[in-house]
Amino acid sequence: MNNCIAITGGDFNGIGPEVILKTLSDQQDSNTTPVILSSPSVIDFYQSDLDSKIKYHLAQTAKDIRDDAINVLNPYKDESPVIEPGAFTKQSGKCAMLAVEKAIEFCLNGTTDAIVTAPISKEAVNIAGYNIPGHTEFLAEQTDTDEFMMMLVNNDLRVGLSSVHIPVKDVASSLSVDDITHQISLMNQSLQKDFSIARPKIAVLGLNPHAGDGGIIGSEETKIISPAINNARQQNIDASGPHPADGFFGNRKYENYDGILAMYHDQGLIPFKTLSFGAGVNFTAGLPIIRTSPDHGTAFDIAGQHKANPSSFKQAYKLADMLSKHRAKQTVSL
Repeated sequence: MNNCIAITGGDFNGIGPEVILKTLSDQQDSNTTPVILSSPSVIDFYQSDLDSKIKYHLAQTAKDIRDDAINVLNPYKDESPVIEPGAFTKQSGKCAMLAVEKAIEFCLNGTTDAIVTAPISKEAVNIAGYNIPGHTEFLAEQTDTDEFMMMLVNNDLRVGLSSVHIPVKDVASSLSVDDITHQISLMNQSLQKDFSIARPKIAVLGLNPHAGDGGIIGSEETKIISPAINNARQQNIDASGPHPADGFFGNRKYENYDGILAMYHDQGLIPFKTLSFGAGVNFTAGLPIIRTSPDHGTAFDIAGQHKANPSSFKQAYKLADMLSKHRAKQTVSL
């Protein structure tokens, strides 16, 4: 049986449907079966003007999914999508999350092997009644996962985030020795299990300019980050730092490491997105299921205009396939 990948439709008023269609119209791997969790009316609407169209099989239930086809399964229940490219609506938010819920269900019960999530609008999701900061936290909650990490991946560049969707003013107070120790350990485990790296080299970035300059520009490095790195080393993890973030990326030191732990969102994502040229992937490490997504949002400003670049989504699809196969091999070897 093929590796089966659930693809959530995302916000149907954004670019999610377009990048999904562009990705699958170019798909060459007959050993991978995609299941698009969206309404056929959404698929038909967005591919009506595309040069390359997909032929799909409409599956009513999981039992109807075909190995030899691009499958579409409608998770929207009684909702009939009112498609308004570029607008965020309560309905588009609700439908986006219904697709995520179905994808989680399918992965947990073995129907699919991984999830690729198309972008959602946090505003639309919130007015639909889902009080969540993003996909990552929702997936963790729904899979009863306490320790997880947002990791950005582009080939051999892998950047994990110690803190994710919190205000910058709260970052320093959110850090603790125990949390960073666990995050280094989680990254190490994921690099071994998901990426098949036997002994990963992990770089931990400092929080402050110049990594605190020995305590002159902040004490987080000496009081929190360095002790956490030492704890990780005692667990036989090859971790180093804290590295000053500017010099680390500016001098291309990232090329010498398998994983990088950044202290906050923009510290990790700005250099990552600069280096990945639009082909980066978001991977949620630590979950019992494989989940990837493109590193862009809904891009409402270009929705429905056929301008969306599918590069990141294509990479997210490929990575989900690869990681799920790595995990399957680990399970067989146990």
